[in-house]
Amino acid sequence: MSEVRVGLVIEDDQDIRELVRVVLSQAGFDVHTASTGSAGVTSARELNPDVITLDLGLPDIDGFEVARQIRKSSDAYIIMLTARAEELDTLMGLEAGGDDYLTKPFRPRELRARVEAMMRRPRASSDSKNVVEEVDPEMSHNGLAVSAGSRTAVLNGAELKLTRTEFDLLLALLETGRIVRTKADLARRLRNEPYDVGSYVSDADERAVEVHMGNLRKKLGDSIQAPRWLETVRGVGYRLAPASSNN
Repeated sequence: MSEVRVGLVIEDDQDIRELVRVVLSQAGFDVHTASTGSAGVTSARELNPDVITLDLGLPDIDGFEVARQIRKSSDAYIIMLTARAEELDTLMGLEAGGDDYLTKPFRPRELRARVEAMMRRPRASSDSKNVVEEVDPEMSHNGLAVSAGSRTAVLNGAELKLTRTEFDLLLALLETGRIVRTKADLARRLRNEPYDVGSYVSDADERAVEVHMGNLRKKLGDSIQAPRWLETVRGVGYRLAPASSNN
C-alpha cells in the first residue's frame, strides 16, 4: 500500500483555501490547512508535507518570510499563489524558497497538473539513503559529489541544503556535462517531461529557471565570471563548467 501524501494549504481567503483543499484531495493528498503564516510554519514543521501551496498575501507574515522559515526544516515542494502579477514578486517568492508559482485567478486543472508533475520527481528519504549508497554511484565534479539516489550534494565534506528544484537542476547539468541545456529544456525537466518533447515553455518559466540557477550558484559559492560548476551560455542556457586539473 502506497504511503499517503500530505498536502498543506496556507491561505487566508476561505474560498480559495477550500478550492485548493478540494483540488489536492482529489489528487490523493491528505490535506491540512492554515489561515495564517505562523500557523502554516508550525504545520509544515509538524506534518512534514510533500507539497505546500502558499499565499503571498497573508495577514500576519508575508509569504516570502513564511517560505524562508519553512525552508529551515522542510524540503516540501512549495507552490506560491499570488494575486500580484509583478515579476519582482514572483522572483522574490522563488528566491525565498518557492519551487513554482501560479497567479490568481488560476484554473484548478492547472494547479493539479503542476502538483502532479512535481510529485513525479523523486524525493529523498532517510530510510533509503543507506540502501542507495550501495547501488547508486556518486557523480563528482571539481570537488562536488552528488548522489541521485539519496539526493544529496556534498562539497568540502558538508552537505548542501538545496531545495528539490535546485537539486534537480544541478543533477540535469551533471548528467549532460558540457552539452548546453537551454532554459526551456530545464523547465521541462522540472515538469518531469522529456527535454525534447517541444511542449510550450513561457518566458516566466524560463525566468524561474534563471532564479533557481542563481540560488544554486549562491549556495555553491560559484562565480559567474570564473565558474567552477555552473557555466552560463549567454542567450542559450547552462552547462557544466570544465573539469579542473585537480578534480
